[in-house]
Amino acid sequence: MSATSIHISALDGIVNVNSLFTLAVFIGLAWNPTDPSNSLVDPAAGCPASPRVAEDLVAFHVYSFSCFLFSSLVALGLKQATRLVRPGPHHHEHRHFWDLDLARVNKTALRVGYAVSAVGSVAGSVFLMLALVNVVQIKLGLLGCGGGHAYAAVVPLVTFVPAGLLIYVGFVFYAFTR
Repeated sequence: MSATSIHISALDGIVNVNSLFTLAVFIGLAWNPTDPSNSLVDPAAGCPASPRVAEDLVAFHVYSFSCFLFSSLVALGLKQATRLVRPGPHHHEHRHFWDLDLARVNKTALRVGYAVSAVGSVAGSVFLMLALVNVVQIKLGLLGCGGGHAYAAVVPLVTFVPAGLLIYVGFVFYAFTR
């Protein structure tokens, strides 16, 4: 497998994962957090979420969508630039602007592009996690009220997502330095 194929496969992976997360964001935005039937908390007995939590939920979804879209667009741009490169010698006597095989991928620019795309994906994941914390608070009650079910839902979320992001960043850093 050539280096170009590996780069294109990696960029395809970034775009595919971002697409799945973007779908999750749209599903989250389609849900109406102000619908009283969506809460599992009895307002008289529990600690229902305020409208501010619902506003934060929508804001975090929009931030997440923006980050995933940014990351995907950078990855698609890198993919197109990488596809323009044709293997083989690039020593031509007469160079014309329509000679696509003259394009050369600058490895530093490619690495920076990967890093920028990864930062967008990580930021989008963090915002999506924060949106999900707000979904839990709307459905199960505020975390500050000591709701056991809310903590039971949030603890794995804020444990596994950052752990996965650290592993992802570690691999991106490893690939960045190679």
